[in-house]
Amino acid sequence: MFARIRRILSQFFSKSRTINNEPLNKVSLIVIIIIDIFILINVFTGLDDISRWHISPTQAYPCYSEWQNYQTKTTKDKDYEIVRLSLSSYTNNQFSFRVNYQQAEAGHLGKVSQTCLQYADYKDKINNPEKQQIIKTIEQKQAKISRLEQANSTIKSQYDSTLLEKIAGQNREQSINQVSAEKAKQALEENNRQISTLKQETSILKNELLSKPESISFINFLKDDNRFQEVEKGYQQASFWNPSIQLGFQSLFLLPLILIALSVHKLAQRRGYGLVSLISWHLLVIFFIPLIVKIFEFLQVGAIFRFLFDIVSAIFGGLLFLINYVYILLIPVIGFGIIQFFQKFVFNAKVQAASRVQKSRCVNCAKQIRHLDTYCPHCGYYQYIECHNCHNLTYKHLSYCKHCGTSQVSSNL
Repeated sequence: MFARIRRILSQFFSKSRTINNEPLNKVSLIVIIIIDIFILINVFTGLDDISRWHISPTQAYPCYSEWQNYQTKTTKDKDYEIVRLSLSSYTNNQFSFRVNYQQAEAGHLGKVSQTCLQYADYKDKINNPEKQQIIKTIEQKQAKISRLEQANSTIKSQYDSTLLEKIAGQNREQSINQVSAEKAKQALEENNRQISTLKQETSILKNELLSKPESISFINFLKDDNRFQEVEKGYQQASFWNPSIQLGFQSLFLLPLILIALSVHKLAQRRGYGLVSLISWHLLVIFFIPLIVKIFEFLQVGAIFRFLFDIVSAIFGGLLFLINYVYILLIPVIGFGIIQFFQKFVFNAKVQAASRVQKSRCVNCAKQIRHLDTYCPHCGYYQYIECHNCHNLTYKHLSYCKHCGTSQVSSNL
């Protein structure tokens, strides 16, 4: 197996840096490398663009994240918070929530969840200047409460210092503290009274906001578990299939390029166009690299990984590290399969030799030669091998002797 890998790598690098079996000069090699890098960057850019063609699970279910946070929260103010979030976004965007959600469909495949569009409609009904003013007033009062609490904290932290200043008889004008020791308690009590009043006023405003018919309808909609479970199930299914869909579109982008490069390469080899053959070979390699990368990415996050993950979870519970053992076994098998593919279909010397002998071409460089030429006049390659049975000369890399029909497999190894 290792000898086969070495032979494949040797053939690969030979094809990548020679024209008609002659090595490239340094300038030509640099130019080709620059072209390779430029094309590779553009290929990955195209892959990124086409992978965004189908809307993502987040775009298809834009309400899921916010709705899930609401479902999992246990704080008493969670109703107010979800309404406040709906209103705070209103001033930052000129479009309605429904229009924002539907923008994901423009230029993309797929549709936004109808339940999420209903979710957006409820949020749009809440958005109006009256409720915006309530939110603004609440935020102003909460900011004032924060300032008063900060002032109380400062007074408490400076009390020991002001008390020492008083004992030492230091003038008030020379103190760097905000409040004198004798006024500290009075200032704290006054601030606490204001904080209590502001909190009561804030609570009243919150209740007023939540008692609006639009807010009540929105909260009731959020508390509908059947609707949330519908969105959650749809989001999870979309997340499960999204890697597979992305790989499908990326393959759709790459396969035509691979087929074109492969066809041009084979045509150039048959016609003896050395430079075209070299460039098309580089293009073929460049187009295969992203495909292999994306396949391995898919194996990590796609449907296969989820399937294996679920099996391991069901059988072994928390022993999820065992998935690494699966990959340690799986990846070499895939690599061996790739090597076998290239060995049988891309670098198969017997298939190439059979085709070239039929067309009177050199079995090594594929250039036209005369029928009785022993050595190729283009690359100098010796075309024949001695049959171990009849000792006549027969073609290299072909399975049987052209004189006695004996298998030449052992001779060609």
